[in-house]
Amino acid sequence: MSDRNPKATKADRQAAAREKARALREAQLKKERRNKLLTRWGIVAGIVAVIAIVAVIVVNSLRGDIPDAGPAPANGNADGGFTLTSTTELEPTEPLEVDVNALPEATTTNEAGDTVPAGVEAAGPGEPVQIVEYVDINCVHCADFTGTYGDQIGSWLDAGEVTYEYRTVAFLDRNSPTNYSSRGANAAACVADTNPESYWDFMKAIFAQHASGEINNAALADMADSVGASDAKDCITSDGFRTYVKYADSLAREAEVSGTPTVYVNGAEADLNAFVETVQAAIDANKAEASS
Repeated sequence: MSDRNPKATKADRQAAAREKARALREAQLKKERRNKLLTRWGIVAGIVAVIAIVAVIVVNSLRGDIPDAGPAPANGNADGGFTLTSTTELEPTEPLEVDVNALPEATTTNEAGDTVPAGVEAAGPGEPVQIVEYVDINCVHCADFTGTYGDQIGSWLDAGEVTYEYRTVAFLDRNSPTNYSSRGANAAACVADTNPESYWDFMKAIFAQHASGEINNAALADMADSVGASDAKDCITSDGFRTYVKYADSLAREAEVSGTPTVYVNGAEADLNAFVETVQAAIDANKAEASS
């Protein structure tokens, strides 16, 4: 009896050859499908990478290389602010050069011995009460504050009872792909420089816009034009005072201003829940002291 396998017939060999060919075809098809899938994913990954690179380029171009030193706008002070003496007037200042790398003293001590930002001080008898507000154009709470108290502040200003200084910072640029805080602050600085009589109305308008979202420089220029500051257009579209914005923001951080709005009334930080009462009490006290 033999243990050898019987010799395969011709039909068996043909069947085996067909099976081998089928297996090879399936393997080739799987390989082709896998390669196509990898190619598709490679294209997708490439597109994503290109989009990411373009986004970086766009953001960097929007930010630009803002110089550390340059001229302040007309009516801009060394503390990084603009002081309204009425709703149509800004307190004039001497021409000023600013440098982020050579900041002046950022803080001072008030009458109570507390550390406050430089330039924050109590008014003398009979003088208008000083109000200083640190604001960020992209800050919803700043927009709410202006919406709630803007008319009252305007009334005090036009009665000569207060001065109102805006110090505009850019804390929220970190949340904006277009640096709206800085661009909005620049637009306000441009209005202060070219059309100071429109500065108050522009600040009210830009905070009223907040609920509708960020806008580009052309729209900021249109907003300035709508409040009578048509001369500010070129400055706004060219980021003319971004260096001063950078300076004001750096000073605020150096003074450890931690949020916006932060408001100082008559030399001390105010409780915003009692803002009107605090200001009115200071006005009344100054008037009483002047008449005594």
